[in-house]
Amino acid sequence: MLFALYSGSAFAQAAEPPGVSTSMLLQTVLALVLVIGVLFLAAFLLRKLNGGRGFGSSGPLRVVGGLMIGTRERIVLVEIGDTWIVVGLVPGQIRTLHTLPKGDLKPAGNGERHFAQWLKQITERKNEGG
Repeated sequence: MLFALYSGSAFAQAAEPPGVSTSMLLQTVLALVLVIGVLFLAAFLLRKLNGGRGFGSSGPLRVVGGLMIGTRERIVLVEIGDTWIVVGLVPGQIRTLHTLPKGDLKPAGNGERHFAQWLKQITERKNEGG
């Protein structure tokens, strides 16, 4: 008889579904949706207050141009007010290479034009010969 009471009590405990209840799961999901919605609303309001521009796009700092030196190395020309700063960028480090007054960027140099003409001549010779 004692064994029957013990097994009945164990059976009653096993009949209850283990884990989290549906209402608890629904409450957690709704809280997560609310937090994500508040984050998006805050980002939207900040963008509206910034005049519709993205973050960091205003101010005196402007990247004029850049050049890839290696797979992870770059040289960048940065404009700050009336000054241009040539900056070297490598992983984990930024160094000022040169500072100069703001100037005008010249269009593509003659060297690039000469190369284009040379390439055109070579391709024309190849087409005439073959």
